[in-house]
Amino acid sequence: MNVLVCIKRVPATGSRITLTDDQLEIDTRHLGFTVSPHEECAVEEAIRLTETHDGTSVVLTLGPAAAIEQLQDALAMGIARAVLLETDGSPWDPIATADAIVEAVRADDVVFDLYLLGNEAADTGDHQVGVRVATALGLPCVTGVKGLEVRGATAIARREASGGVEVFELPLPAVVTVKEGINLPRFASVPGRIKARKKEIARRSPTPRVTTIETIRLKLPLEQASEVRILGNGPEAASAVVDLLQQRGVVAR
Repeated sequence: MNVLVCIKRVPATGSRITLTDDQLEIDTRHLGFTVSPHEECAVEEAIRLTETHDGTSVVLTLGPAAAIEQLQDALAMGIARAVLLETDGSPWDPIATADAIVEAVRADDVVFDLYLLGNEAADTGDHQVGVRVATALGLPCVTGVKGLEVRGATAIARREASGGVEVFELPLPAVVTVKEGINLPRFASVPGRIKARKKEIARRSPTPRVTTIETIRLKLPLEQASEVRILGNGPEAASAVVDLLQQRGVVAR
């Protein structure tokens, strides 16, 4: 089977986010970048499926030239081929992103049986791209998946629901968006990273979509203040700990 996995270059988890002076974009000058956690699991799932079922795996991202680093990470893990839909780095909304992916899919020589995406990107959290890709391609889609199995021409997708698990049977080809926890992504080996840097990455220039969505400004959430109190050192701190627990209502007075 042939699997396409779509990833996104996002600021590294834990990075301190600052905005540009005009408050229209994130200032990326001092940020590290990585792949969204959900999409890292999608990469792992694509590798596992193509290891179990004969076929090929392709990783695709839309972003600036620097996103090659994230594509190489996926190649180092075991993905067979990579495609960069190269942009100038400016933000693309979910509609434009989905259109670019669909355009690339239709231009590719491979006919894909399964399309894997992260449930949502770590930076924007749009929850839209996978559904829009499925709609444009006329394919069935399940989101928020934390268990996936392929049996012949059918994909069995499982996702958590209130009080249990929902199970879906999807005829292939299909689109599935996965969540972190569906698997434990492997670490890329040093030989894998060396080979990944030597692999050719296909580059395409997607057609920008005219959108009526306008960004007025971005706003950072308020930072929550935290307090640290040193109650003492050694056995003499025990009484202070008990007093604090009593104040919090954890233990009775």
